[in-house]
Amino acid sequence: MTAPASTAESLRLVAFDTDDLSVVSAHLQDALVRVGDMAWLPEQDRFALVVSRFDWIAAAEERCERATAGLYFDRVRRAQQTGVPQTTPNVILELLAISFEPTEAPAGRVTLTFCGGAAIRLDVECLEACVRDLGPRWTAKCRPGHALDAEAAPRS
Repeated sequence: MTAPASTAESLRLVAFDTDDLSVVSAHLQDALVRVGDMAWLPEQDRFALVVSRFDWIAAAEERCERATAGLYFDRVRRAQQTGVPQTTPNVILELLAISFEPTEAPAGRVTLTFCGGAAIRLDVECLEACVRDLGPRWTAKCRPGHALDAEAAPRS
């Protein structure tokens, strides 16, 4: 069942430093990403993806919900991937974390780490990211869990 996203529930964040990015990463932990919904746009110096994010704030209020969100990184100079099945666009990956490693300030590397060892590394001029909910929310089948969790649950 879908319901329109209210302004209060809609996520909209920007990241310009590692602290900001850690907040974005926390909100996108366990997001589901279809390989075909990720793209490096070199002419725009942008890497963009659409995700189905699990709403951890709603979960704290005993609601199990997902929402479609867009995430992009600007000032991307190079994108590399490992373990991402580019020839199979309908494969779904589960995002575990997003991190930033500085090189020559303000430049650095953004790494998107997925379950199963897949990863995408973005060489960026500086850290500049934005995530925003794009559409309606829906009830998830279950709450994501991890093998290290005491009460791990099946994936939604």
